Amino acid sequence: MTVRTLFASLLYEGSLDDPALVADLEASCRALAEDDGAGRRWSKAHGYRGYTSYASLNDLPQRDPAFADLKRALDRHVAAFAKECAFDLGGRKLKLDSLWANVLKPGGAHTAHLHPHSVVSGTVYIALPEGARGLKLEDPRLPMMMAAPPRLADAPDALRTFVEAVPVAGSVFLWESWLRHEVPAGTGKGERISVSFNYRW
Repeated sequence: MTVRTLFASLLYEGSLDDPALVADLEASCRALAEDDGAGRRWSKAHGYRGYTSYASLNDLPQRDPAFADLKRALDRHVAAFAKECAFDLGGRKLKLDSLWANVLKPGGAHTAHLHPHSVVSGTVYIALPEGARGLKLEDPRLPMMMAAPPRLADAPDALRTFVEAVPVAGSVFLWESWLRHEVPAGTGKGERISVSFNYRW
């Protein structure tokens, strides 16, 4: 008997390995949350518990040296992930399309979604209070599993319906942009700070 694993969904887990950059990014994200009135208004209007620059600022690497340093680090991580995905990029590189800061208040969550029009999406984790939740990823086959029984509690990651990847400050997570993901509400008392981004071909 042979059983093969087909149609893998890959999750890249790396690290910035630069505590000074992580500290600079935390200061920059907190300053943005304080100064970016348009971002705060958008967050409030769309029920985002905290602040995101998603709809208000599209030039963070040009605006702030810490985000420029982050972009250079992310370019290397994304190139490594593209290789693991066996992408045939025709001699071209994936390019940063968008990058935004997130400062999620205690009890905040971000419901399940995907990132259309991108190839690779990801998040860098800057500050994670005790009790903060990680990145919850959904099996992309879930809508087709009408009659499937539940999985055993000790099922391997490749067979689970949901997998939650738990980051630490400095973690870099990358995934293909079509993969649905969410941030569940945690019990942390502090702010959960991250920087999310998309790369296109």
